[in-house]
Amino acid sequence: GISVGTKAFLGTAKTARVPTGATAARRSTVMMAMSKSVPFLEQPKNCVGLPGSAEFDPLGFSDVIPIAFLQEAELKHGRICMLAALGFLVQELFTFGGSYFPKMPPVEAHEFYMKTGGMSQILLFIAGFEFLSCAAVYQTMLGKREPGYFGFDPLGLGKDEAAYKKFQVNEIKNGRLAMIAVGGFIHQYWATNQTVLDQLTNFHALTNPEAGVKTALDALVTLRQTF
Repeated sequence: GISVGTKAFLGTAKTARVPTGATAARRSTVMMAMSKSVPFLEQPKNCVGLPGSAEFDPLGFSDVIPIAFLQEAELKHGRICMLAALGFLVQELFTFGGSYFPKMPPVEAHEFYMKTGGMSQILLFIAGFEFLSCAAVYQTMLGKREPGYFGFDPLGLGKDEAAYKKFQVNEIKNGRLAMIAVGGFIHQYWATNQTVLDQLTNFHALTNPEAGVKTALDALVTLRQTF
């Protein structure tokens, strides 16, 4: 009682070739989702849809470390570096003066305050804040808190949902830029012996790159001896 059409369909199904081995691998590779920022690598599935995500995870950290923890860490470092980048520029223009706040390049100020105790005070305060934030991070790991959220919005900029999502992306992008900028400020000074604003207003080409490299290496040795 099977129709001719059904017999033909079943016959086709029986004789259809199922791709195996290399053929199947090639087809699955074609269908694999690729990263937007590194198109020759597989898309990191845990990074898809995150605020400001460029799907950049070439080492696969998001596969072994909870993504909420990575978001929290990136936001925290980005916020610190946004403050640091501003602080670099302000310190070139203004200091309190006196023996404890002398006028000096920001990079050299690090070593100065390591010797006078200022960096120890900063370390103590940061350790205190880190301890207080442990509870918030724990709530994040439980899925009860959004990464990086502390309810700090005195101007009410995030009341509108669309605006809130936009500011989320703005913050993460500016934080990433600031992390790169602070590293650039420090290495620029090691290489040129010029501060940021000084080089902008009185640019000197790096005529002696060997000296710049030596300065950078001397600074690294000093940091190593300090710690």
